[in-house]
Amino acid sequence: MNITSLKHIPYSVLDLATVLDGYTAADTFKTSLEIAQQSEALGYTRYWFAEHHNMAGVASSATAVLIGFIAGGTKTIRVGSGGIMLPNHSPLIVAEQFGTLASLYPNRIDLGLGRAPGTDQITAMAIRGENMHAAHNFPKDIERLQQLFSADNLHSKVRAIPGEGLDIPIWVLGSSTDSARLAAEKGLPYAFASHFAPALFEQAVGIYKNNFKPSAFLAEPYVIACVNVVAADTDEQAEFLSSSVKKMFLGVITGRRERLKPPVENINAHWDQLEKEAVEQMLYYSFIGSKDTIKLNLAAFVSKFGVNEIMSTSHIYDHQAKLYSNKLFASIFE
Repeated sequence: MNITSLKHIPYSVLDLATVLDGYTAADTFKTSLEIAQQSEALGYTRYWFAEHHNMAGVASSATAVLIGFIAGGTKTIRVGSGGIMLPNHSPLIVAEQFGTLASLYPNRIDLGLGRAPGTDQITAMAIRGENMHAAHNFPKDIERLQQLFSADNLHSKVRAIPGEGLDIPIWVLGSSTDSARLAAEKGLPYAFASHFAPALFEQAVGIYKNNFKPSAFLAEPYVIACVNVVAADTDEQAEFLSSSVKKMFLGVITGRRERLKPPVENINAHWDQLEKEAVEQMLYYSFIGSKDTIKLNLAAFVSKFGVNEIMSTSHIYDHQAKLYSNKLFASIFE
């Protein structure tokens, strides 16, 4: 594949509303808005938030509220969820929330749906109560949402007001082959969490494309791959900055989930060999380096997997360095 063909690939942002060590969620929301406004100016297609709960370093728990805040502070970029963890909510509540968002910001709202809890089991129990096993209803919940958004639901006893009759794109999110089969069966666009679950990415994309059934929503398969990105002027600078995300993933595998830490000179002083291998496996689809390095590696990635869109997530401690990384990454697609 010719590197210049990246020109035709849409590029987007996944924001976990990462809380920095020494800062608050209020600080995070201000910087998220600044990054979203910059992303809009740089030609990014969409800006998504992921629903997570009970994590000191992730402030995107009230996902729909945050989407409204960012959509209200921007003008054209699509804003949405990557995703809403549907088993945590009733389809009616999701339809009403996103119907409200789509009414406030027409033709700009995306609804990405996942089946995981987005948290630990104890917190999931606190969220879901007696509905703890609702994950098994994920396909039916998607159908219920589609019905609530449909104009044909006009005479139903249960209606989503607002929401009914609105064109709100639904995406299936996943980190496994089950989600790929579901997205293919329903003819919906598919976004894969390759930024933390790379193992099944290639297999899932293949299953999705090979089993895709055209629908009223989508004629051909459409895949977003989410990847980690840390861009800087040199490979060495990017590697230094990337120690923050590596420490964050180290916290995930060791159960010590903290706010995002500043970068360190020697990351190897912070983990043993097994921990290093585990983190590097989770971060397998990461693009860390200078503009030229990332451009070369990303072109090979897009060529190999035939993805339709790249969504970057960047856990960089220094805000100005994060803005610069976002700018450098966008320039790769020019």
